Amino acid sequence: MSRKLAREAAFKALFQLDFNFDPAEPDAYENLAIETMIDDQPKLTQQKDFDYIDGTVKGTRLHLDEIDAMITARLKEGWQLPRIMAADRNILRLAVYEMKFADPPLPKGIAINEAVELAKRYGTDDSGRFVNGILEAISK
Repeated sequence: MSRKLAREAAFKALFQLDFNFDPAEPDAYENLAIETMIDDQPKLTQQKDFDYIDGTVKGTRLHLDEIDAMITARLKEGWQLPRIMAADRNILRLAVYEMKFADPPLPKGIAINEAVELAKRYGTDDSGRFVNGILEAISK
């Protein structure tokens, strides 16, 4: 259960950074977002959860250009990444990081399932299907 909560906190930190980030001070903004989300989730008490959130948020941000390129390549013609709802965009980024860049990578079935669950909770009625379709295409 704590990994689900940690993943949700990482998603929220990424979402926050999508709107509030200064490239001149990336570490400060990332650290603040991570600390805020950890503080917002009092059920997270284990160091491994804090390490997961920190590593996942910073890893996703480190590989953001590559991750965004993978997502953009799977969008329908005429669609661009900024047009995707912010929650869906950051759920996709998190899942792609976990599948492609995390060490060890999360198995695609688990990463996709977790992302779809987040999309159903934080997105629209269509978010689950949308996230599933993009991630399935990326995972091949």
